[in-house]
Amino acid sequence: MSVIIKEVTGKKELKKFVKFNIELYKGNPYHVPGLIDEEMVTLDKKKNPAFEVCDAIYFLAYKDGKIVGRIAGMINHPSNEVWGQKRARFGFVDFIDDNEVVDALFGAVEKWAREQGMEEIHGPMGFTDMDHEGMLIEGFDQIGTMATIYNYPYYPKQIERIGFKKDQDWHEFKIYIPDGVPDKHLRIGEIVKQKYGLKVMKFKNAKEIMPYTKQVFHTLNAAFAPLYGFAPLTEKQIDYYINMYIPMLRFDLVTLIIKEDDNSVVGFGISLPNLSKALQKAKGHMFPFGWIHLLKGLKSRPKVIDLYLTGVLPEYQSKGVNALLFNDLIPVYKSIGAVYAESNPELETNSAVQAQWDYFKREHHKSRRAFIKKL
Repeated sequence: MSVIIKEVTGKKELKKFVKFNIELYKGNPYHVPGLIDEEMVTLDKKKNPAFEVCDAIYFLAYKDGKIVGRIAGMINHPSNEVWGQKRARFGFVDFIDDNEVVDALFGAVEKWAREQGMEEIHGPMGFTDMDHEGMLIEGFDQIGTMATIYNYPYYPKQIERIGFKKDQDWHEFKIYIPDGVPDKHLRIGEIVKQKYGLKVMKFKNAKEIMPYTKQVFHTLNAAFAPLYGFAPLTEKQIDYYINMYIPMLRFDLVTLIIKEDDNSVVGFGISLPNLSKALQKAKGHMFPFGWIHLLKGLKSRPKVIDLYLTGVLPEYQSKGVNALLFNDLIPVYKSIGAVYAESNPELETNSAVQAQWDYFKREHHKSRRAFIKKL
C-alpha cells in the first residue's frame, strides 16, 4: 500500500503525532523521550505564544494503516525579517527508514512552504531557539540530553538523498570537572568584578530569583542575537518560558552576574542535573510515576551536569565575565560529585564559546546539523 499523508487537525491526532517519537525509539538506550504533555502544549496553537509570530502545520504518514512518520512545517516570521530570508523550517521529524515515507513527508511540508511564499526550507528547527534543533550526525552511541534531539543514523542519509545540504553544524562536548578553579580564572574573575562593578548572585528559591527572570531573558535576547536563525523572544514568550522552567530550577546550579550600580543582569549560567535517565524511566509521562523519577533526578548528587543556558551581554563578552560563572559553579559541581558537564549544542562557528573550554579536559562526542534545501 502506498503512503498516505494526513494533516493533523485535532487533539487526538496531535497526541498520536507526539507519541510516535516515543514508540519509534522504544527500547533504544540512547534516546531520551520528552514529556508528552509538555510537547502537546508546545504544539498547541492556542497555548504556545510562539503562534503569535509563527505559522505551522503538522503531518502524519501512514502505511498499511500504521503511523510510520511525522513532520512539522513552521515559519518564524520575525526570524525571516531579522535575517532577510524567506525560509520555512521543518522539525519534530521522525520516520522509519523507507524512501517512500520520507519522500511523502517532505513532499507535503515542502509543498506547504512553497504555498506560503517561502524560497528555502531548513531544519530540524523549532519555533524558537528554546526548542530542539539540529539533527544528530555523529555520536549515535551517546545518550541524548533533555535539551537535544536523538535520531537514528539513517536520518541524515535520507535527508541528503532528497536534496538537502549542510547549512550549519553544532558541536557538543563532555567537559570534565576539574578538582579546583583554574588559577587564571580566579585572577580574571577578581579583575572583572573590580573593573566593571559586578557581583555574583545566588538564590535559595523561586521567590528570590523571580525579580530577575525577565532580565535574564532580555540578556538572552541580546546575547543570542547573532546566532543561527535566532529571533528575539516576545514578552509573552518570555512569560511562557518563565512559567515552564522556574519550577525545574535547582538553585545551587544557577548563577547570575549582576551590575552593582543598577542591579541589571550582565550574564547568567543555568545548569541542571542531567535528567536523561529519569526521562527514560518516565517514558514520556509525568503521571502517575514519572514525576517521582524527575524529582529524584533534580535532587540527586549527579555524575553529569547539563549546561542548559549561558549568556552574557554583548558589551561584556570576551571580557572575562564567564570566569565569574566558572569560579562560582565549579566548586558547586565538585561538591555534589559531578564528573563532567554536557555542553549541549554549540555552533561550530562560535569559536569564542568553544575557546572557553581550553582550560578544561574535554571530549567532542556529538555533532548535529541543520540542513537546507531550495524550494
